[in-house]
Amino acid sequence: MINVVHIITGLSVGGAENMLFKLVTGMDRSEFTPEVISLSAIGPIGEKMQAADIPVRALNMRPGLPNPALLLRLTQWLRESRPQVVQTWLHHADLLGGIATRRAGRIPLAWNIRHSNLDPATIKRQTILIGRACARLSHSLPQRIVCCSEAGREEHARLGYAADKLLVIPNGFDLTAYHPSEEAQSAIRHELGIPTDAPLIGLIGRFHPMKDHATFIQAAALLHRLRPDVHFVCCGEDVTWQNTALADRIRQADLCDRFHLLGQRRDIPQVAAALTIGTLCSLYGEGFPNVIGEAMACGVPCVVTDVGDSVMIVGDTGRVVPLRAPESLSEAWKHLLDLSSDERERTSLAARARVETHFALPAVVGRYQQLYKDMSRA
Repeated sequence: MINVVHIITGLSVGGAENMLFKLVTGMDRSEFTPEVISLSAIGPIGEKMQAADIPVRALNMRPGLPNPALLLRLTQWLRESRPQVVQTWLHHADLLGGIATRRAGRIPLAWNIRHSNLDPATIKRQTILIGRACARLSHSLPQRIVCCSEAGREEHARLGYAADKLLVIPNGFDLTAYHPSEEAQSAIRHELGIPTDAPLIGLIGRFHPMKDHATFIQAAALLHRLRPDVHFVCCGEDVTWQNTALADRIRQADLCDRFHLLGQRRDIPQVAAALTIGTLCSLYGEGFPNVIGEAMACGVPCVVTDVGDSVMIVGDTGRVVPLRAPESLSEAWKHLLDLSSDERERTSLAARARVETHFALPAVVGRYQQLYKDMSRA
């Protein structure tokens, strides 16, 4: 048995956290025994892991400077677990987990990088400093460095990370959870109180400047002039009518009766399957956006900006638009809405087939498992 201890910055809802959940619950338990350590709280994803019989512990570190006593505790936990491999996730955990792993003994270590860049204009200064420290330590601490995107691999090699250790393992998608569903299309529209045949364009993601909800709203206003039958749905952390910064923009665009703000949802597969078009209009920071692959697995074509690996994920099954370009975004939506029923069916099938071919979860889990086998034998 290969015991793999995963160390992650936290276990709130997010792309890295969800991918870790899919990995540890999808691993072959006859060969691997996964454990998870959160540097901060257990969080909702940690609770899901515990419900799936995955051991989870939390150091409850506070944001800011690391607590030396907690770093010693992390080192002690690793000595007690005696893993064959340690896998860290995100820059903070790469640094602190890497130091603790070295102190605990000569345990094979893999880092996991989720950012596509460390742009000072968009990333917190502390994260940038930690990223630079990791660049220097990458030549001595980890044996391998997993990136979830080709964009992330190229950027971190440019930043001075050990290029010969970098490899790409993309995110994987559960095709049994994410699939086309007429039932979901009807149920979500019934919940929203809109016609069952109403086109529904969605943006799934937390409220944050990088997600650029402003451009989404501006594009919606432009499309509304031509297609007043279209509805728009947004969900994620702080995506509610109580968020005045978001709600005021929608009111100013006079689209309150066409916008649906759902906040955080636990039924993302159903929301994704209900969409007519999925959208990612992010400005920066994305590595391998899960929401695009999830929508495509549901047979939903997507319009994306060229951030991270979004263009590679979509391939020729959707549309790519420039950053901060509401006119282009609106035109791309209209192009997909104007497809004939036969063209729409072919596009839907092609989107799901692309995920099946390149990003099916079992194949992605298999690549991680092979990495851990190779590292444990080295």
